[in-house]
Amino acid sequence: MATMISEVYDAFIAAGAPEEKARKAAEALADYENRFTRIDTELLILKWMVGFGIALNVAILTRLFLH
Repeated sequence: MATMISEVYDAFIAAGAPEEKARKAAEALADYENRFTRIDTELLILKWMVGFGIALNVAILTRLFLH
């Protein structure tokens, strides 16, 4: 059984959707939420990599011009 968001499932049921369709829709939204979490993690890593690259460039330029 796939993971689903219970609040979304309850909202679909309250809106009058059939139980099976509400379950599948809640599972699909949970899958998208997992994808967004993974993308956020990858973006965090990329931000650190860019920050390290900028800091390294600043250190090299400082050493070059102030030496």
